[in-house]
Amino acid sequence: MGQWRGVRVLVTGAAGFIGSHLTERLVREGAEVRVLIRYNSMGRRGHLDGLDADVQAALDVHAATVEDPAAVRRAVTDRDVVFHLAALIGIPYSYVAPHHYIATNVVGTLHVLEACLRERVERLVHTSTSETYGSARYVPIDEAHPIIGQSPYSASKIGADQLAISYHRSFELPVSVLRPFNTYGPRQSQRAIIPTIASQLLSGADTLRIGSATPRRDLTYVADTVAGFLGIASSEDAIGRVLNIGSGRSISIGELAQRMVALHGRDVPIEEDASRIRPSASEVMHLQADITQAATVFGYAPQVSLDDGLRQTMAWIADHLDDYRPAEYAV
Repeated sequence: MGQWRGVRVLVTGAAGFIGSHLTERLVREGAEVRVLIRYNSMGRRGHLDGLDADVQAALDVHAATVEDPAAVRRAVTDRDVVFHLAALIGIPYSYVAPHHYIATNVVGTLHVLEACLRERVERLVHTSTSETYGSARYVPIDEAHPIIGQSPYSASKIGADQLAISYHRSFELPVSVLRPFNTYGPRQSQRAIIPTIASQLLSGADTLRIGSATPRRDLTYVADTVAGFLGIASSEDAIGRVLNIGSGRSISIGELAQRMVALHGRDVPIEEDASRIRPSASEVMHLQADITQAATVFGYAPQVSLDDGLRQTMAWIADHLDDYRPAEYAV
């Protein structure tokens, strides 16, 4: 628990779902935490606003954007470790605004890499995504699996990942790339499948509407994902490497919906909604992580079962149902 005490940390994208959980954990472990969050005129700090007062008081908040290289350089100054999570992540929205994804995910990552190089940070952890693998050629998916850009989002993350590794190879920047599979948990937005299902069930919907029921996903509770961030940042053997984290299991969207209906305890018919289905050649059909390397390199071992994680997530959404719009499809 004392490993992070006094370590000067920057978390980009700290106002988001995973970023807020990572930020909270780092503060609890005694790190000196600076956060880079997207500026807005209302002064809101995303999910950071919902953290305990003592956690919020401990934060050094920089409101800007990774698309601004000068702002990124200021945020990186005097930091020991940088966790780079800032990104546009919604796959359906990447069909609508691909230029924005390149500007934030690729160019923004370049700004972070340059700032970390110039400021001589001791460690940078760059966040990837299992979407970079595309539909599985084989399962479980290890780090040697081909990289396939099946959506503008995944293509932008492939570009960012390759930039990060190139900065290690070209300039010896101490960077590691963490590739989480599908993270879920409290604070996740409605654009993800589990909050989509949970908010409909908890709002009393007569029919549960989902996209395609066929795709399979490796679902990882957010606390286990956060443990992966801390683990990879602490391992010298992880420098210059891309490492998967996940549960090591997969479940179809249809099976997930049935399981959540059972946990909720109310029988609701499940229907596929054509407006929620991705273009067929863009849909990733099967994701299941091989986590052998993460287990070997930094002892990664997920702790939270799917049912326990779903219960905790549904309980949180029930307490924050006003933050969701169950009847709408969030892009």
